[in-house]
Amino acid sequence: MSALDRLAATIDARKGGDPDTSWTAKLLAKGPEKCAEKFGEESIEAIIEAVKGDRARLTSEAADVLYHLLVMLAARDLTLADVEAELARREGKSGIEEKAGRPA
Repeated sequence: MSALDRLAATIDARKGGDPDTSWTAKLLAKGPEKCAEKFGEESIEAIIEAVKGDRARLTSEAADVLYHLLVMLAARDLTLADVEAELARREGKSGIEEKAGRPA
């Protein structure tokens, strides 16, 4: 099991948990919109570090982005496995071909 799989399992286990003892439970209790907002904030911070070129800070922010992405997915009852299945579906297609096949 990868670190990302373990993180996803931890997030799933904290759904419905006590918001006073778990940051994940606190985020999820605030609803999908707040989870999406936090994901957006962390994404912007990662972009800033990518532009600055600080590898250590970018690595840290990228970890935050992945965590908040998984929390946002959990808030909408989606899983890492759902995303992996979509990536597998796209595997072997060029990005141009895949994008052209999306509904308008």
